[in-house]
Amino acid sequence: MAPAVPCRRAGRPSTERRIRPLDDLRQKIADAVPHLRRYARALLGGRGDADDLVHDSLVRAMDRLHLYRPDSDMRAWLFTILHNQHIGARRRDARRPDDLPIENADDAAPPVQDGRLAVRDLDHALTLLPDDQRQVVLLVGLEGFSYAEVAAALDLPMGTVMSRLDRGRKRLRAAMEQGPTNSIRRIK
Repeated sequence: MAPAVPCRRAGRPSTERRIRPLDDLRQKIADAVPHLRRYARALLGGRGDADDLVHDSLVRAMDRLHLYRPDSDMRAWLFTILHNQHIGARRRDARRPDDLPIENADDAAPPVQDGRLAVRDLDHALTLLPDDQRQVVLLVGLEGFSYAEVAAALDLPMGTVMSRLDRGRKRLRAAMEQGPTNSIRRIK
């Protein structure tokens, strides 16, 4: 490091002395860019997407440069940022529906009413179960309780919970296999 330039205020490092480490970090980042680009291309395949990922990662690195520990490896830190940016982008893309051309719009999504009808049929089938079986099926299936938690909540032996759950599931399955209920009545 260069010798310190005298400063007007005693005890404070000169401006030049404070800037030089920042320039060194920027140079380390610039030296790592080809490696980041190569890794991003291997991850994504396309040059444009890879360059976007590298750009986003470098922006994040510059924004968070104050978090970099000087005793750590700059390349490893940058690769960690790139990797996390890539994972974050994949998660965002998974939540976003794919864009489909208009000619494929018929295949885009199943009709919403089918799901609603299935839920209605399941709700109706649940009402057909005896109360003791419905309670156990709902606590295990809907609330995610373990058998022991259900036994404690309903003050029942574990074997009784397992038996009621088995009988309830069988009845529910049979009711659902009968097909959708027809709630439309013909009036002449």
